[in-house]
Order: sequence, then structure tokens, then C-alpha cells
Amino acid sequence: MPQMAPMNWILLYLMFSITFLLFNFINYYILMISPPSTEKKNFFLKIMSWKW
Repeated sequence: MPQMAPMNWILLYLMFSITFLLFNFINYYILMISPPSTEKKNFFLKIMSWKW
């Protein structure tokens, strides 16, 4: 029935939107970012004496 076609488009749009939002939320919250550690790291600075 052609009269029911707009309902199908609305349902497809809603299904796509919900799937898209769920996919983005899951990808955003699946990452557990660890905070930077507070222990000091020893950085060795290599001093270069340039001889021109």
C-alpha cells in the first residue's frame, strides 16, 4: 500500500538513529582511560655540545 510508505521511512529512520546512537555510546564508554601515574619518571637529558 503506498499510503503506508511514510511509516516505513519513519521506522527505518528511527531504527538507524537508535542503532547509531547505541553504537557511539558503546564505543565511547568501552574505553577505560587510566589516569596518568603519579610516580616520577627519571628523564635523562642528553646534553649535546655542538662543535661548529
